[in-house]
Amino acid sequence: MTDVVFHGLTKRFGTVPAVRNLTCTMTPGVTGFLGPNGAGKTTTLRMLLGLVRPTAGTATVGGRRYADLPQPRRVVGALLDATGFHPGRTARQHLLISADQSGLPAGRIAAALDQVGLAKDADRRVRGYSLGMRQRLGLATALLGDPEVLVLDEPGNGLDPAGLAWLRGLLRDLGADGRTVIVSSHVLAEVQQIADRVVILGEGTLRHDGPLAEIPGLEAEFLRLTGGVA
Repeated sequence: MTDVVFHGLTKRFGTVPAVRNLTCTMTPGVTGFLGPNGAGKTTTLRMLLGLVRPTAGTATVGGRRYADLPQPRRVVGALLDATGFHPGRTARQHLLISADQSGLPAGRIAAALDQVGLAKDADRRVRGYSLGMRQRLGLATALLGDPEVLVLDEPGNGLDPAGLAWLRGLLRDLGADGRTVIVSSHVLAEVQQIADRVVILGEGTLRHDGPLAEIPGLEAEFLRLTGGVA
């Protein structure tokens, strides 16, 4: 079981603060990582994954920075953007390349495709995929290393109602399996059905960190904490 820990995490772009002194711990289970546009969620996740350098503070996985993990894709799987696939490649080819680049066994590809429901479409070119199918391929890429931690930014984008129901089941199962699943989303109704814990940011600062069960109404509390209109 692996914790994700932010300690004093701060990021400024020039004079503009994006994240301010964020300190919290995300434990095994599903954490809803919430906040309005511009709250600093994506910047925080990109700092966790070593894609953005913090101005101050640390973001660690199991006590190590992402860059210091010996085999990072076996520890952390991430889906931040499901639009970066080569349109002329098939899903299977994409995963083969990803596995080769990350030092992961090609034997995991079939399991990842099956896990996200793409086994029957694995040899179709991505240019013919819907947005929902691309989201599934992004999830398969994140799951390729059978990671202990999953970092997912709006994983439900493009999924139809059946796809959303499937995703809820997948994320709940992964959390119940002892993995640390971080889900950033604007769809509060979906988060309410899967999350064990909720972290809410507003203007780059921590506004709430605790079990979902302690919040009587997620939408009303979210609006109150982030300055929205309840």
